[in-house]
Amino acid sequence: MLQQLRLKETLRIGLIGGIVAIYLCLVGLVGIFGERAVIGGVISLGHTWLLLTMVGTGYVAGQKILKHTTSPIITVLTAAIAGLVAGSMLAGLVILGNLVNLRAVLLHASPRLYSLLTFGQGLAGTWLLPAGGAMIAAITASALLLPPFARRLLLWNLIWLLALGLFAGLLRVQMVGAGGLMAEAARFLFGTEGLTVAGALLTVGIVTLSMITWSRKGEAVRSRIEALPPTGRRLLRLAVLALVVAIVLILPQISGPFIAQVIVFIGLYVLMALGLNLELGFAGLLDLGFVAFFAIGAYTVGLLTSVGYHGIAHWSFWAAVPIAVLVSLVAGVLLGIPVLGIRGDYLAIATLGFGEIVRLLVLSDFLKPWLGGSQGVLAIQKPCLGTLGPFQRVGIPMKCYGLELAGPQYIYYLIIIAAVLVAFVAWRLRDSRLGRAWMAIREDEDVAEALGVNLVQSKLLAYGLGAAFAGLSGAIFAVLVGSIFPHSMQLMVSINVVAVIVIGGMGSIPGVIVGALVLIGLPELFREFAEYRLLFYGAALIATMLTRPEGLWPSAVIQRELRLAKKEGSSAISGK
Repeated sequence: MLQQLRLKETLRIGLIGGIVAIYLCLVGLVGIFGERAVIGGVISLGHTWLLLTMVGTGYVAGQKILKHTTSPIITVLTAAIAGLVAGSMLAGLVILGNLVNLRAVLLHASPRLYSLLTFGQGLAGTWLLPAGGAMIAAITASALLLPPFARRLLLWNLIWLLALGLFAGLLRVQMVGAGGLMAEAARFLFGTEGLTVAGALLTVGIVTLSMITWSRKGEAVRSRIEALPPTGRRLLRLAVLALVVAIVLILPQISGPFIAQVIVFIGLYVLMALGLNLELGFAGLLDLGFVAFFAIGAYTVGLLTSVGYHGIAHWSFWAAVPIAVLVSLVAGVLLGIPVLGIRGDYLAIATLGFGEIVRLLVLSDFLKPWLGGSQGVLAIQKPCLGTLGPFQRVGIPMKCYGLELAGPQYIYYLIIIAAVLVAFVAWRLRDSRLGRAWMAIREDEDVAEALGVNLVQSKLLAYGLGAAFAGLSGAIFAVLVGSIFPHSMQLMVSINVVAVIVIGGMGSIPGVIVGALVLIGLPELFREFAEYRLLFYGAALIATMLTRPEGLWPSAVIQRELRLAKKEGSSAISGK
């Protein structure tokens, strides 16, 4: 029996689960969000983190033991032991915290935390932690023994409850703002924080009914779609496309300025990532100074359109954008010339240096009379769909005779059009002669050159076109904010763009969009969690790289390469 339980491995899983739970407590996630409800009157967000930790402990322990036995009793008992160990470690934290003043070293080890962990019962309630950990882990392992459909049903109910509970405040504001039945529905579904009990029950009911219905009718629906003639399938695709376009067009009007601004930021990163994807995803050129081209585009538009002290031309946005794209393209080519012979990590360091040089030049006293130094360029004119009046004097915006695109709800449409246009250009480039040359360079520069690929021309075009896309993103950013500062051009922007490409899938255009949605959109929506949202950001990066190293939406080429590498690695290990 003891051998079947695999106690050593089980205890290790329990210890890891306990360490994770203690970490969440000591960084403040449990204590700070202890009052933030996920389901009002049932469970707080602080307790949810601990619940998910015990669920994860039970899941890992159950999965490990199922590889060696099919016994339900052994599986559940193993998970319960792992959960007991994890809960006992939390109980040990409470006991130690009551004996020793841990707060002198660990700020969040407070009496309030201990009260939350023991549900207000003090030391007398410490037994709840190991007992609760064992019970939750055992229930999780029991779920692993259910049929696949039942497991999916439980998982999707959990995901929907957690998602709606986390975004309850945002959804409630949007729905109440719509008025009428939407406002009544919001008050029924959501409390001031989190779901109401009735809202949680309704969510479970809808998710369960939807999944049961799809499990019964889904195959028939798929069969009918497959049986459609080519004309019918084409019409169906057009109908779906029309629906998506309609949703995109009306989204900022029904969601409000906050959601529109989040989508605009996502769009800005999509533009930059599509540009860097030409260099990194297609040509294999790692550029960590990419934010410099974003800054060049932003400052070019700012200087040409500003009505402030640093404005030099007082042009309209539409006249300044082509100049900004052209200047960024030239800057990309100029960067490419000295680094043509550099590869790999050395190229990353060289381009990083270029990005820092641009930032320091903008901040320098030497260029301050023209670029504003740390005070930046202010009073940037908003885009005008119509005619701009004459420039009057410094600080007074030029009058727009038409529609002025002021605010994220209008810039939203501008960024959508720009993203579609750039994605189309990137798609056409990927399948062109130039795109195939880039991919040959990515695989092996020496072989590509031997086959007749012009390395100098191809690399310079990759740097130039990628920089042009980044310059367009910077131009839109400048008019969105209305000012441009050097502090907006940090190295972290370049790192985020690289992360978007890697997480989405290098060389994949849809992957760039998915990566931006996940890495830029979700942290923006998690603004209420302050600095802790970066913790989720880092955890998402680690989880994605462990589970999907090829990216969330990889290109077919990258998938084949990774499968081949994995197959060769397995063959080498097995000695075949």
